[in-house]
Amino acid sequence: MLTVDSVQINTRGTAANTYDVIVIGSGISGGWAAKEFCEKGLKTLVLERGRDVKHLKDYPTAAKNPWDFPHRGRVSLSESHDNPIAARCYAFNETSAHFIVKDKEHPYVQEKPFDWIRGYQVGGKSLIWGRQTQRWSRFEFESPARDGYAVEWPIGYNDLAPWYSHVEKFVGISGNKDGLVNLPDGEFLPPWELNCGEKHIQQKVKEHYNDRHVIIGRCAHLTKPQDVHYQQGRNQCQARSLCERGCPFGGYFSSNSSTLPWAAKTGNLTLKPDSVVHSVIYDEAKGKATGVRVIDAHTKKATEYFAKVIFVNAGTLNTNLILLNSVSNRFANGLGNENDLLGRYIAFHNYRGSIGARMEGFEDKYYYGRRPTAAFIPSFRNVFKRDMPFLGGYMMYYTVGRNGWGDAYGKEGIGAAWKDGLGEPGGWSVYMGMQGETIPKKENHVRLSKEQRDEWGMPLLVTAVGYDDNDIASMKDFQAQGVEMLEKAGCKDIYTWDTNQAPGLDIHEMGGVRMGKDPKTSLLNKWNQLHVCRNVFVTDGACMTSVGNQNPSLTYMALTARAVDYAVEELKKGNL
Repeated sequence: MLTVDSVQINTRGTAANTYDVIVIGSGISGGWAAKEFCEKGLKTLVLERGRDVKHLKDYPTAAKNPWDFPHRGRVSLSESHDNPIAARCYAFNETSAHFIVKDKEHPYVQEKPFDWIRGYQVGGKSLIWGRQTQRWSRFEFESPARDGYAVEWPIGYNDLAPWYSHVEKFVGISGNKDGLVNLPDGEFLPPWELNCGEKHIQQKVKEHYNDRHVIIGRCAHLTKPQDVHYQQGRNQCQARSLCERGCPFGGYFSSNSSTLPWAAKTGNLTLKPDSVVHSVIYDEAKGKATGVRVIDAHTKKATEYFAKVIFVNAGTLNTNLILLNSVSNRFANGLGNENDLLGRYIAFHNYRGSIGARMEGFEDKYYYGRRPTAAFIPSFRNVFKRDMPFLGGYMMYYTVGRNGWGDAYGKEGIGAAWKDGLGEPGGWSVYMGMQGETIPKKENHVRLSKEQRDEWGMPLLVTAVGYDDNDIASMKDFQAQGVEMLEKAGCKDIYTWDTNQAPGLDIHEMGGVRMGKDPKTSLLNKWNQLHVCRNVFVTDGACMTSVGNQNPSLTYMALTARAVDYAVEELKKGNL
């Protein structure tokens, strides 16, 4: 079995491999780190373990028609059989499977069922993400300390608010100014519109509840591009609903269409794909990290790169893996891991609760286009105080649509009337889902396998993450409240179900390298620095102390921009 000790270290001279900053990962947070550092004049090396993907050039299916695919876009039975984990991802199909890691190519050990969805290429999962973007409110930052779970956040909403604005203006976020204290407004482009069925439910919720508000989702789609978006080479979203193929218009935000090209045009970016990061190098004498050890994805040769500052943005679980594998005499259990907390307190979002229903009326109405977002109901549980037996809150989302010709197909009938019915829209149906907060627990963790390694000599990651009674209680409350709201809206044939999906399929895993005020109970300080290795920063999902109930990517981007600004100032002062 190949190990890093068995390969020739090819440094090519320290000077040639030295940069101001190294960023590990090119996804949403890594792309933002690259943009911010390069704009500020720092020579920045971005390391990506996957292949290169260039905007426009490397979206091979973006303009294809359904009949251009052998299986009309569906995953073949053989590919589903070979990739049972990846095939459960909403974006895994014949048009986009090339952007999602195949099960056998990158194995891991599931001590408990965990669906680890990954995108190993330049841009990472920013090419296939769901693009929903909500700010945290002050309550998500305050509730762990208030209600006694996780640890106290070292920052609050006011610390992050200007950075949310900074990010939103560049990314392009569509949404309404809703004036909700539990879901703060941002810098918005014009919103998408609810359809008549969704507006009907919105009105009924408003009539019957004071604590619940239906809004149109906020998402990273350019409804009305501004100058900064045209400068990026991006254009208006075409509402094609083909986003996971890669958008040739740049209508939605990705590293490939936005932050990485922006960084490249400064002349300060060096991007190295096919670079599997083995570990962060810690210098005992200097008391800080000096670089990164990389294994070439194809030749398996090792190279070391050096920098004053290192940002680890490999994606939550890969960031944990890299830091756990970064061992030295000083840190025998992983970089910065003096308190045995590295890899622990992994949490995620609970999507198990679902509700379906039928809606009568509106037979003379339809809708136009393929909207990239849904109706949302911000969390109303445990917001201002703990008011439920379970911890944490949940956000609800729903869509209302008309069934297609399939309503008539398969039903009894004969002749012209039945045939004509195939061309008419069916009745209206409702789908409602939850995005629930899970509580970080020490036993929910990842660690390195002591026996198994991958083809690059890296230990396989062991996932030991599961649900608990709190998650089930939250799901049942969502189902009860959702049914009640749909009943008040006059919906019929309401039914609920538990998807029983494994953690990970939400693709919102967080934690393992959490922020906190006390080095005894956390790994990162309020600036996302390792407490005991101050020139290493973590700003992807691994840094999260708790998970809130909002989609997390906007928060990662804001944390990254804030941390870069701090790191640059510290470099100027000579503190790093």
